[in-house]
Amino acid sequence: MPSLTKIFGSHVFDLRTMKACLSKPTYTALKRAIDGAARLTMEEANEIAHAMMEWAVGLNATHYTHWFQPLTGRTAQKHDAFLTFDEDMTAIERFSGSQLIQSEPDASSFPSGGMRSTFEARGYTAWDPSSPVFVLTRGSVGVLCIPSVFFSYTGHALDKKTPLLRSERVLSKSASEAIELLTGRKPKIFSTVGAEQEYFLVDSEYYNQRQDLIMAGRTLIGCQPPKGQQMEDHYFGTIKDRVLAFMEDVESELYRIGVPCKTRHNEVAPHQFEMAPIFQRANLAADNNQITMDMLQKIAKEHGLEALLNEKPFAGVNGSGKHLNWSMETEEGSNLLEPGSTPHKNIRFLYFLVAVVNAIHKRGDVLRSTIASSGNDHRLGANEAPPAIMSVFLGSHLTGIMDMIENSLDLTASEISEIDLGLAELPNVIRDTTDRNRTSPFAFTGNKFEFRAVGSSQSISLPIVVLNMAVAESLSEMNAMLEAQKDRSEKSVLHVLKHFIKRSKAIRFEGNNYAQSWVDEAMQRGLPNLKTTPEALVVWERDDVREFLTHSGVLAGPEIDARMNIKLESYAKEIDIESTTLLRMVDSQVLASSFRYQSVIAQSLQNLLSANKAAGIDGSTAVGAQAAYLDKVSSHLSRLLVSRDELDAVIDGAPDFEHSKESAFYYRNQVIPVMDRVRSDCDALESMVDSDHWMLPTYHELLFLM
Repeated sequence: MPSLTKIFGSHVFDLRTMKACLSKPTYTALKRAIDGAARLTMEEANEIAHAMMEWAVGLNATHYTHWFQPLTGRTAQKHDAFLTFDEDMTAIERFSGSQLIQSEPDASSFPSGGMRSTFEARGYTAWDPSSPVFVLTRGSVGVLCIPSVFFSYTGHALDKKTPLLRSERVLSKSASEAIELLTGRKPKIFSTVGAEQEYFLVDSEYYNQRQDLIMAGRTLIGCQPPKGQQMEDHYFGTIKDRVLAFMEDVESELYRIGVPCKTRHNEVAPHQFEMAPIFQRANLAADNNQITMDMLQKIAKEHGLEALLNEKPFAGVNGSGKHLNWSMETEEGSNLLEPGSTPHKNIRFLYFLVAVVNAIHKRGDVLRSTIASSGNDHRLGANEAPPAIMSVFLGSHLTGIMDMIENSLDLTASEISEIDLGLAELPNVIRDTTDRNRTSPFAFTGNKFEFRAVGSSQSISLPIVVLNMAVAESLSEMNAMLEAQKDRSEKSVLHVLKHFIKRSKAIRFEGNNYAQSWVDEAMQRGLPNLKTTPEALVVWERDDVREFLTHSGVLAGPEIDARMNIKLESYAKEIDIESTTLLRMVDSQVLASSFRYQSVIAQSLQNLLSANKAAGIDGSTAVGAQAAYLDKVSSHLSRLLVSRDELDAVIDGAPDFEHSKESAFYYRNQVIPVMDRVRSDCDALESMVDSDHWMLPTYHELLFLM
């Protein structure tokens, strides 16, 4: 790979490229548009579009597309060629300002959650200047990708990006007002995000033999191998050459289009890996994470691999998350959650820290709902993933500061210490303000919060939207209380902090989130435990939640209903696909393998009985153990046939998907328990059936052979 600094952003129409390609007035106008300070004129848009096209053609681009993120959770694009004809019917390349600013795809087949009917096909994509355009090249030609919002004929958001952009403005307003109250200055504020992406890799040969991986993205059956992750030897281990080659190709492509992937390593489970980017503004980080997921799956195929993004592709080992690292930053680049070496003296830091904790206390159930999915239901609370109970971890140092403010308004905490390793040849290590708590769903990790419950396949946009809105709401409440004080002295600020520290204390927890004692304690504290997707999503029906989501204009009522209905319907459809796939695997593979093996054992037993009879040996005594083994296989087969028929029956009884809420709860309460029984019966047979007869690649092959 060439030097990273030479290839990074080489396929991005960034500010440096714009400045070289555009006239000074148009460049200035575009910068103002990016900052949201003004709209572009059509004359300016035409100049920008022409410069974009010439730059893109220089990178072998032949088409352009408005690249957007519909409510499917992934990306969408429709390619149009730069090709057109002049008055003499001579072929020319042209790209106009109107084509850059707006496009109209056929929106009828995208999910709208009831906001619009199928016959109402009109939808619009519009260029988002705050996210730079890029050329995506695979092979010898490229496509100019224009990050865009997507909305209906009635103006309702049909995408993930539009609410995110709205939430950024709401957060900036409240946070700027807070800084003005504290310092007299009023800078613009942005949320910043770094989304760590976990994923599994499996060999394509084995993947293609598994209907469940192809259809559902996860294994629906699979007997545990003797070794899983219990030896902890994969985590941060040496990366296999084949995997490293794949990672380098992914990074090379991402660097070209400006995605700043920084870290790569083996994760805990076999064949599980992680990559993490440098922090960026939230909108760009969300775009780049979508690109990253697409690139992982696309490039894996070129290496004879499959990248699995499902939250729980394999039972019994760690699932995959997307740790959403979130903070706030001023336009000058100052991190508002940076405690410094004396956090107890950093009033601005404490003000924003308390605001975030209070936000999670008040809106934790809504934040939990944003990461609800069928895959995440299997992951949350298992093998290092945080539980579904929302809580905040601050660490002993910051907790001590909170307690001081609550009890005495005294700020005499000690400064950050060093860790002396007792080795003169090594430097001392600065001790962070917090330890790590890998069981906490929302933990402070030095100068940011880490929302660890986001699923690996999910868009990070909606969690950011709700987090931005919740913190903005919390800041507005604190700002109003501070404004009501007689002065803005440190004592007045501490009085406000004390009030909100006491009010939000129930959400703070420093212990083991996996322990049953925490589940019991959380219930006593009044913290919701929304274990499954349907019960998490119906939170959006509550009047107080709807008021919270609509009050600031981030989401309109129909947009709320749409998102809830789409997620409920998607959940039901995913379980329907899984259950139907499981049924077919049982019928076409598991039963066939097991019956053949049963016949082999029975024939072997019959042969032995015949031989014993010919030799005059008492058959009942000599073949007792073999007969018992045959009976064991037969018993598991009988149980599977019963559970298989029960699964068939509950699938047939499922309500129509249009009744999204009823359907989601039915699949959760009626279908999934039967699927679990079918799986248990299948896995019992897999542990007994001769590998020559078992038709499916096993966990041994999927997780250890590559």
